[in-house]
Amino acid sequence: MSSGSIVTGVLAPHPPHLIYAENPEQNEPQAECGWEGLRWGYERLRRNLSKKDFDVLVVYSPHWATMVGTHFLGVPHFKSVSVDPIFPNLFRFHYELDVDVELSQAIHDEAASQGMVTKMMTNPDFRVDYGTIISCHLSHPAWDKPIVAISSNRAARMFNNDYMQVNAIKLGQATRKAIEKSGKRAILLASNSLSHRHFVTEPPLPEDMSKEHISHHGQYLWDMRMLELMRAGRSKEMLDILPDFTEQTVAETDSGALSWLMSAMDYPDYAAEVHAYGTVIGTGNAVVEWDAQSQGVTP
Repeated sequence: MSSGSIVTGVLAPHPPHLIYAENPEQNEPQAECGWEGLRWGYERLRRNLSKKDFDVLVVYSPHWATMVGTHFLGVPHFKSVSVDPIFPNLFRFHYELDVDVELSQAIHDEAASQGMVTKMMTNPDFRVDYGTIISCHLSHPAWDKPIVAISSNRAARMFNNDYMQVNAIKLGQATRKAIEKSGKRAILLASNSLSHRHFVTEPPLPEDMSKEHISHHGQYLWDMRMLELMRAGRSKEMLDILPDFTEQTVAETDSGALSWLMSAMDYPDYAAEVHAYGTVIGTGNAVVEWDAQSQGVTP
């Protein structure tokens, strides 16, 4: 079998508000509008991905949180309803998806061979987390490709952000090796926002954009520093400051998703394309794509 590859890596944030505002048929609540900057950024990403030949989406989500080890979906097909526990008024989504169990098992085995604690999730009644569903839907709403979903081992909660990053980097290396051995072409999705200090009250009309802004200027400055490094192709420098960024901005990077993505892509030194940056309930969110081919780099 020919060598597999990572076609594109994406920072793919998962605010349920973006699904709510787009009004897909799978979601019960309906909106008038909202968060157009981020939604149009996802549209630009989708146009890029539509030109790619890929076999599978591999997504790492903060909202499948596991305290003991890293878990992987191990059931071929899921169909259920996902309800956001914080925003059930915005996100009640009827999903149906296929899982590439072969690749999921391969990443599991590769990580285990490196000494990581891993587990295949084989409960057919498992409810797939909303972070996985939202990032996959906003990136590829056709749902005609299988996914691999990876849990977030919450090492940052048990230890600290530096320890979390070490584990996520090791998992990224295992992910890359398993994909290369598989012969498959994969798109990787790191399902997390950047700064994550959010509002604690919701306006009467959630899509009222007059109420939307970053929680405070310091959060914005940190987000801009991270995006500057991404656009400059300085991923290793970005990872060097990631623990400080995570602590100072209560960032969702505490999940390990961004560290995993950079490690799996072997620390890209070419410019990332920032399709959008915007706020959702005060949090900083960016849709960012690392497309090696567009930068003249062989994936």
